[in-house]
Amino acid sequence: MRLIGITGGIGTGKSTVTNYLHTRYNLPIWDADIYARSAVAIGSPILQAISQRYDPAILQPDGTLDRRRLGEIIFNDVNERQWLEAQIHPYVRSCFETEINSLSPDSTAVLSLPLLFEAKMTDLITEIWVVSCDRSTQLTRIMTRDRINESEAVIRIDSQMSLSEKTALADFNLDNSRSTADLERQIDLNYKIG
Repeated sequence: MRLIGITGGIGTGKSTVTNYLHTRYNLPIWDADIYARSAVAIGSPILQAISQRYDPAILQPDGTLDRRRLGEIIFNDVNERQWLEAQIHPYVRSCFETEINSLSPDSTAVLSLPLLFEAKMTDLITEIWVVSCDRSTQLTRIMTRDRINESEAVIRIDSQMSLSEKTALADFNLDNSRSTADLERQIDLNYKIG
């Protein structure tokens, strides 16, 4: 069984890599971010715990989580971020384990795990691919995608394990600072080597 763990910093292009692996090689993609969103679905025990901890004002009028407000809390307080991760990471791990257990022994699948190292989920995969890019590109991508200013983007980048630490732990490194064609060439090479 080949289980490729895709990780990297926020805004480095992990989704670009997983989308290409799915499109080019028809691989199943399991995404920690999608599981984390389902963990806080309306009526879930985790959403109830968040609401109790931070006040019902953390919810939108329709009962969904106000992600922007929660982000302001957790990206400015490491203890609150750790508390939230302790609620969500076990749920995400359980989702991955269910998917892995459904595979046949000769299968290949991709696990998108932005917090692979931080959540201590390296035991779920057989190889680690780290996606990185230069910091200015990373900042621009985050500010555009999340509609936040530079100081907020810096806080989000700095709240994660550094890219240099992640790349040192990788089996394969993908540099997403250049063109899409260059990134795809790297992905193809790593996929064939692995």
